Amino acid sequence: MNYRRMGRTGLQVSEICLGTMTFGHGTDEAESKRMVDLAFDAGVNFFDTADAYGSGNAELLLGKALKGRRRDAIVATKFFNPMGTGPNDSGMSRVHIFQALDDSLRRLQMEYVDIYYIHHVDTQTPLEEMLRALDDLVGAGKVRYIACSNYEAWRLMEALWISDSHDWARFECYQPQYSLVVRDIEEEIIPVCELKRLGVVVWSPLAGGFLTGKYQPGQRSVAGSRSAEGWAYPQRYFAANADDSLAVLLEVAKELGRSPAQVALRWVLEQPAITSAIIGARTVEQARDNFLAGGWQLPADALAKLNAVSRLPERYPKAMEANMHERRNSALKMPKL
Repeated sequence: MNYRRMGRTGLQVSEICLGTMTFGHGTDEAESKRMVDLAFDAGVNFFDTADAYGSGNAELLLGKALKGRRRDAIVATKFFNPMGTGPNDSGMSRVHIFQALDDSLRRLQMEYVDIYYIHHVDTQTPLEEMLRALDDLVGAGKVRYIACSNYEAWRLMEALWISDSHDWARFECYQPQYSLVVRDIEEEIIPVCELKRLGVVVWSPLAGGFLTGKYQPGQRSVAGSRSAEGWAYPQRYFAANADDSLAVLLEVAKELGRSPAQVALRWVLEQPAITSAIIGARTVEQARDNFLAGGWQLPADALAKLNAVSRLPERYPKAMEANMHERRNSALKMPKL
């Protein structure tokens, strides 16, 4: 397993992160413990969860599985989603953030979390309120680093500016959806993260299982899968050429003697600015296959083939302005007036 720095920080995390959305939702306590043990054996030190996963059960099971090994683990959790029926049981208000973190720490049986994400966008609370509350939690030692997920580029930049202008703790990590069939973040988000030196930790790098080999081009539902059960299957975000990308993935995986999941994960990890990819397995066998995506590199021709088939369509204004440096440079060759 390889390890990468989280953005500009000194924190080192494994390039594969074990996600726990399945814990308590298809993965029972015994299987979750075996999965965490296997993760450590594979060199994984990074674990991702959220208060809302399984209505708190994912945090409970992860906390139990990490008992006695807390110092060996980098633990990330999230807040935003409703965790009760009260008017302050969701969102990013100061009241909810403090309550949500205390509840997460209790379920995890921990004194602090390493990374604390805002899970979604809250348009009803000022960013200043959230960021000040998170800064206070960092100062109190309950949170090591703060982060966000699913923010637009402009909102991410605004949050970073607010933190910098007040000398508060700022986002050090961004968690987006990203895969061979969902590459939207390359347009605006990735350039922001590179400019501001944020780590990028990807969710759904296997597109909800679409890129694991259980689907064939043209298929959108498989019995016994997330697609058939109607949860955590991001089909509506798939690019128009998703089936072409899947076909080439299956071809490349066969050529390399690797599983499609390993190749799809490896492709994500070899894209610019990516720190880690979160895998969300239901079983130890699925997790074992995913962990084998760590510690190697795609051959150059395989990487180029996957890049080409899954490339984004040209979009304005980036496409229009991409070669304007050539126009500027050509002015140097014009005859003097």
